[in-house]
Order: sequence, then C-alpha cells, then structure tokens
Amino acid sequence: MAGLALNAVTGLAALALLGLVLASVALVPVAGLGRAPLGRGLVLVRRLAVFQRRWAGRVLGLDSATDSDPGYSRESGRRRRAGPELALRDPGTRRELTWLAVHGVTGPAPVVAVWAMLSALDYVFFGLRPMDPSRLTTFALSMSIVAIAVVTLMAVSLFRTGQARLARLLLDPDPAPDARIRELAASRAAVVDASAAELRRVERDLHDGAQAKLIAIRMNLGLARGCRDPGEMLQMIDEARQVAGQALTDLRDLVRGIHPPVLADRGLAGAIEAAALLCPMPVEVDIDLPGRLQPPVESAVYFAAAEALTNVTKHSGASRAWVRLRHAAGVLRLTVGDDGCGGVQRAGGTGVRGIENRLSAFDGSLTVSSPPGGPTELTMEVTCALSSPKISHS
Repeated sequence: MAGLALNAVTGLAALALLGLVLASVALVPVAGLGRAPLGRGLVLVRRLAVFQRRWAGRVLGLDSATDSDPGYSRESGRRRRAGPELALRDPGTRRELTWLAVHGVTGPAPVVAVWAMLSALDYVFFGLRPMDPSRLTTFALSMSIVAIAVVTLMAVSLFRTGQARLARLLLDPDPAPDARIRELAASRAAVVDASAAELRRVERDLHDGAQAKLIAIRMNLGLARGCRDPGEMLQMIDEARQVAGQALTDLRDLVRGIHPPVLADRGLAGAIEAAALLCPMPVEVDIDLPGRLQPPVESAVYFAAAEALTNVTKHSGASRAWVRLRHAAGVLRLTVGDDGCGGVQRAGGTGVRGIENRLSAFDGSLTVSSPPGGPTELTMEVTCALSSPKISHS
C-alpha cells in the first residue's frame, strides 16, 4: 500500500510539473519569459523520472547496475546542457514528458480504486442492514466481504507491479544499435579466435601424430631397402606397416574431430546418441527432431553437446546425465544436465566459454543453471530452420 501512496504523490507531482512545462513552453515566444522556468522544470522532471525508474527497478527485482543508469547517450547530455529548447528535441526528454503525462493519471488512479473497494467493504460490513436477517443472507454478506477483501489485496499487488512495468516501459531507452554492433563484433572475434585455435589444433595433431609416423614409415622402408638380412628386412616392413595403421587411426581421429562421419550419416540426433554412449555414466537421451539442420548448425550444436558431456565426465562427479533436444517455433533447444556437484560458472574455465563461442557464430545463447550441490543444466538455444525429414531408401 505504501508503494501505491508513493505513486499517488509522484503522480500529483507529475501533473504539477507537466503544467509548469506546458506553461513555460507557451511563454518562451513572449520575449523568452519561459526559458528559465522551463529549464528548471525539465531538471525536476528528469529527477522525478530517475527516482521513479529506480523504484520500478527495485519492485521488478532488476539488476542495480542496469537500474541506476537510464542509458542516455552523450549526445543526449549535450542537448540537455545546450538549453531547454534543444533539450525538448532529445528523445530522452520526450520519453520523460510522455511518462509525466501518463503517470499524472495512472499514479493516483490505483489509490482511488483501492479506496473505492475499501469503501464498498466498509458499507457491506457496517452500513448494510438486511431486511431478512436469515442464515442465507448472513452467508451471502460474509462471502461478499471475503471476496471484496481478497480482490482488494490482489489489486494492491497488481497495481504496484503494473505501475512499475509501465514506468520502465515508458522511461527505458530503446536498445542502442551500438550495443548490438558491439555484440556482433565480439561474436565475430570469438568465431575468428575459435577458428584460429581449431587450425592450430589440426596443425599440431598433424605434426605430432600423422606426420611423425609417416616419417618413421619412410625411415623404416629406407632401412629395409638397404638391409641384406631377409628376416630383419621383413621385421622392418612389418614395423612400417604397424606405424602406417597408427597413422591412419590418427588421421581418422583428426577427421572425426573436424566433422564426424556419424554426423553426416545419421544427423544431429544420431551423433548426440553416439556421443552419449561414450560417457562412463548413464546418459538419458530424449530427442525429438523431425528434420535435418543446416550442416554448419548441426556441427556447432553437436560439438557444443559433446563438449558439455565431456565437462560432465571430467568435472561434475555425477552418477547420471541427461540430454534433451527439441525444435519448436523456429528455435532449436538443447539441454545437457547432470546430478553432480554443481557450481559451474561462466568464468570458471574454458569449457562453458568454448560452448558460448560456438553458438555465438549463429546468434545462439547459453543459459547456465548450476547451484552449489547441483543439479547442473546447460540450455543452448539457436534460431534455425529444419529441412525436410531425411528419407532412408531400403
């Protein structure tokens, strides 16, 4: 109720300030008589709007870091300092004046509505004298009193939340394009870094794995060519053959790390099921995907799921895990969870950050729910379209 009373007071103040601003604007053409009161009035409007915005943020439980700054641009501040006429052209000032006019009506209105409900309750409880004081009449009056009381209590909370949402709706600035540009630039940088890291990994695996084994094969074959002992020559050829098999295995693993064959053959659902089978703990897989995705999206989501399952195996201490995959309303939603120790943080390691980087290339998002003690759930969402279902030919 205190919040409604506060809004009633600020609503009356808003009406007074709105009258001051309108009168000052009307007097500006008369030898500039309204310039000084207009400037002071706009300052008071700004202070009242900031106060109301912070109150709304506390009511809605918004982050204090984002709640304290209305987000006006540097150009907005320059216009406000340049003079009241230029300040009136500023989008922030126009938002505040719009809110002022709306709040002047909606601020006191809930108090009037609650007062009317309380008056009705008082009349039914004290003022109404039924002509037929039967039990049925008493029951009907009692139910009316309870209904009015419940509606009044609910209305107080609803009015308070509604006023807070309306204040933020009218006073919050529109999303700045600069923020979206910075987000896309950061996403692009993350994709470039991930691609460079992937290329370095491929180069390192080739250098330390297949390339070293191919050199060993060449050396063994060269030694076998100059060997005069048939038994020793056959042994060297056999060693070269074994090393060639190891090099082939390394190359297959490298290709599987770039684009797994199971992903191309069985699609995202089959690839995730195969990855779940490799986990040491039981993994419940629940997938409903009626079609195929674009290959780049399939690859990114698969590796994100595989990385999440790897993190579960290495760090969670879980006894079981689960994977859910759905596509609805143009959004692919993948959830990987476990019953482990929890406490996963975005800044705690590269696992979660790597998943975010993979999804950011497709404007995807990652939500982490991991309270201490568990359970942990990573929810990944990517906006994408499905192709027609894959048809297998017998």
